[in-house]
Amino acid sequence: MNPMTAARSPLSPAEGPRLGLRERKKIKTREAIRTATYGLIREQGYDATTVEQIAERAEVSPSTVFRYFPTKEDIVLTDEYDPLMLEELRARPADEPLIDSLRHVMRRALTASEAEDPEVLRLRTHLGARVPAVRSRMFESMSETGRLLRQALAERLGLDPDGLEVRVYAMSLIGGLMEASLYWAEGGCEGDLHALVERALDVLEQGLPSGNP
Repeated sequence: MNPMTAARSPLSPAEGPRLGLRERKKIKTREAIRTATYGLIREQGYDATTVEQIAERAEVSPSTVFRYFPTKEDIVLTDEYDPLMLEELRARPADEPLIDSLRHVMRRALTASEAEDPEVLRLRTHLGARVPAVRSRMFESMSETGRLLRQALAERLGLDPDGLEVRVYAMSLIGGLMEASLYWAEGGCEGDLHALVERALDVLEQGLPSGNP
């Protein structure tokens, strides 16, 4: 989810550097596996979908599926956006308030995700809220995302990425965004996810609203 100008956005593939053939093949394979998984889950549910079925539909071997995704839950949760969001944050002007940079990055990421396939976004969010195995793995993966975010924040602010303050801020942000996503899913994925994310960032910036009149 870092120094300088925002002349180029890593969330805009057409503007980014051209990937090599090997990397393009890897992305294509990951996408084939994910597409197969989402299709099968829509047809028969999460629990009934096996890695063997996913491999057959994606036209790869089960070992290839596991090489790209250690668990079935990772297929649902993993995407290409975390590294791109971090690069986008690094590309924001150094003098921009941090919360404004974070709002920009989250808006770009949400817009890109919805443009790619809004139904997949709803399915992934629904599974994270309703399937215990997916939700559990989502909590586990937060630590890795937090480590990446801590590094980007530390670079920008000149702080220690392992310092308590940086760790608390990074995990507060990640936890808040996850709760906004779960809140959206619990409401049937109705309403504006963008608005919920903005509210989550408001809490990070301003603290809890007062309940007193």
